[in-house]
Amino acid sequence: MTSKKKRVVVGLSGGVDSSIAAYVLKEQGYEVLGLFMKNWHDTTGVLKADCPWLDDKFDAEAVARKLDIPFHFVDLSEQYRSRVVDYMFSEYEKGRTPNPDVLCNREIKFDVFMAEAMKLGAEFVATGHYCRKETIEVEGRPVHRLLAGLDPNKDQSYFLCQLSQKQLEKALFPIGDLQKPDVRRIAGELKLITAHKKDSQGICFVGKVDLPVFLQQKLKAQTGRVFLIPDDSELFARDWQSAQADPSDESLEDLSKPFPFHPRFGQKVGEHNGAHFYTIGQRKGLNIGGFPEPLFVIGINVDYNQVYVGMGQEHPGLFRSVLKVNTEEMHWVRPDLALKVGESRRYNLRIRYRQPLQDGVAHMRENGLFLVFDQAQRGITAGQFAALYDGEELVGSGVINW
Repeated sequence: MTSKKKRVVVGLSGGVDSSIAAYVLKEQGYEVLGLFMKNWHDTTGVLKADCPWLDDKFDAEAVARKLDIPFHFVDLSEQYRSRVVDYMFSEYEKGRTPNPDVLCNREIKFDVFMAEAMKLGAEFVATGHYCRKETIEVEGRPVHRLLAGLDPNKDQSYFLCQLSQKQLEKALFPIGDLQKPDVRRIAGELKLITAHKKDSQGICFVGKVDLPVFLQQKLKAQTGRVFLIPDDSELFARDWQSAQADPSDESLEDLSKPFPFHPRFGQKVGEHNGAHFYTIGQRKGLNIGGFPEPLFVIGINVDYNQVYVGMGQEHPGLFRSVLKVNTEEMHWVRPDLALKVGESRRYNLRIRYRQPLQDGVAHMRENGLFLVFDQAQRGITAGQFAALYDGEELVGSGVINW
């Protein structure tokens, strides 16, 4: 008597990674179904030549036929708008820079989409992410570890930093131990239509966008002033080392705050169309020339609609060593490893995708988690996610606040 195959629904996106994820699972003996989700159809602000969803659906369906697996379709655009895009608008309006890909995974792929997969009788949901899952036993209970992908150039564990144990329980990452060139090679050998297709870029399921145009669906353009802040300003005379030597609550809180730029502080050097369209570290889009070195955004004030810039990529206003995550915005992928108030621990840290892991110490306090880096970090931005790694395992993350 043969045992029944376990059913896995793969999120076929029309890209090469999810295509090979489906192939690997089928080779491993699973009953594989492909499910394509339509999440966005509004082209406002979307740059031309970016793959529209219909092309992706065509490619996903072609892959399903080639692999001889059933193909299904679901429209999740309403949920995507309410749970990801509206969140984006809200964050930009506050002067923060969100990461929609992280939200998309937490709210859509491993929540709404997972529920749709379960309706198809799935025991697991698989994606083409370059990361790995390992299940261990802790005090007699299964605990799921989220591990970095083996391809260091494609590790996507950061994008999954907000997943819960419940979501990981049902998740599979079939290509996490493969290298990207091998994925493309396998797809070529199988003669899949996605073998040489370029990787998607830009906002998850939306694509590459002209961000100001995209955001103007909800946020009004409003002329404001750009001020140049000199690199020798007293504002940057912070004693970063004090947080490392004596991480008191007061010093951590003070050093985690943004530089206190005030209205009309500095020299006016230009105008902009809305402070909420800019982010820390941004260079392009300022359209201000005539300086010996490029200008970079070092601060924004949405209340006064002002942007502050510094000259040169080593301007001190671009660098900070301490950041804060509010208690309610801290998430532990491994709740059993969560820091308790008063505890501190050294981690490897990451504040953006593809950033090499940085060394630092996490301090849990009553009013939040503070991360103190060994080396000052460029472009720490409110609204982004800071991820905590213990070796190759991602154990927690939180929204950077100020």
